Amino acid sequence: MLHHLSQVLTPEELSQIRELTGAREDFVDGQETAGWAAKQVKNNLQMARGPKADLVKRIAETALQRHSVFHAAAQPKRILRTLVSRYEAGMTYGWHVDDPLMGGHRSDLSFTLFLSDPDDYEGGALILDGTDGISEVKLKAGEAVLYPTGALHQVAPLSSGARVAVVGWVRSLIRRADQREMLFDLDISCRGVFEKEGKSALFDRLHKTKSNLMRMWAED
Repeated sequence: MLHHLSQVLTPEELSQIRELTGAREDFVDGQETAGWAAKQVKNNLQMARGPKADLVKRIAETALQRHSVFHAAAQPKRILRTLVSRYEAGMTYGWHVDDPLMGGHRSDLSFTLFLSDPDDYEGGALILDGTDGISEVKLKAGEAVLYPTGALHQVAPLSSGARVAVVGWVRSLIRRADQREMLFDLDISCRGVFEKEGKSALFDRLHKTKSNLMRMWAED
């Protein structure tokens, strides 16, 4: 299940991150973090480690952690890894699946936080092959998409411009995707009832069910 996260970054945060990621010389060959199979299809750049990359990571992760849809959909235990990718004309990342373990921890969800406006580049859509078929994602700057790490996906070739994004991986408190989806639906229902009725008897029942399912399914 894909989740579109709107308004993840404030205009001020987006401006700051764009300034931090604007120098091409701060980027290195993206194959440095590719697995043995992915090296054959990965052709991009990623931001070198250092104070700039660390600051971008803190801004992006803080923005995601305060986003209500991110919390409801991911039920995050931790963000395992974050990096900044850059694609230029002719670059692409062919079909691949992200690593199931990162630093010894299971990866459940991946995200792409777009920093470039879609009009700034041609091509470069994130394409996912999921249970609902093929999905193409190309969002506005400051928006993100959250999707299962186990999904087969690719970044289509760029024909012009530059595509910069923050990408990362999440360990969820809830291992199973179907359980995360049920908790997400219950969260949306709780919020909808609360907006209409306040803390009503129906809200209390729904919230109790969500809380007890969390208690049943969550992994410490």
